Amino acid sequence: MHLLFRTLWLLFASRRRAKVSIWDSTSLPQRVQLTDIDIAMHVNNGMYLSLMDLGRFDLMIRSGIWKLMRRKGWTPVVNAETITFRKSLQLGQRYTIETRIMGFDERAIYFEQRMVHGGEIYARAYIATRLLSSKGPVSNAEIFEAMGNPPADMALPEWIHEWRINTALPSTRRPALHDWVR
Repeated sequence: MHLLFRTLWLLFASRRRAKVSIWDSTSLPQRVQLTDIDIAMHVNNGMYLSLMDLGRFDLMIRSGIWKLMRRKGWTPVVNAETITFRKSLQLGQRYTIETRIMGFDERAIYFEQRMVHGGEIYARAYIATRLLSSKGPVSNAEIFEAMGNPPADMALPEWIHEWRINTALPSTRRPALHDWVR
């Protein structure tokens, strides 16, 4: 709810920004707002990932993919994410959310996103997403038919595959029992 109005504004404003290809990287200018910070007076660690949603929406809207997804009834969902922090963004500070698609595998679309101020990375995240339809996950074949094929030189680093395997939970069709391992 805390980003609802910013998201609605972005859905409107991004339509007026320069068009891009879904395979381009984008830069979304932002400023740290009061609702972004915690008691330590910097952007809350959990807020970074919420703010990065805005960067992915901006890329999808400016590339025309958002409209295509809505028409096809596809919904984007995050399946896994990891973030590393380097410096803190402070109240009122201007920064950009840099976003790009890194690549695909048989289960996910991978994004790299960065929070950047003054040419320096303050935080970087890797996000595994999926597109869902009323019939279930959307296949890469369907995605590429709708969006076009990714650039030939787009290849995921091996560690992304390992990260995905090592952090995965069982599918929703299998139990994921809670039991602390010591």
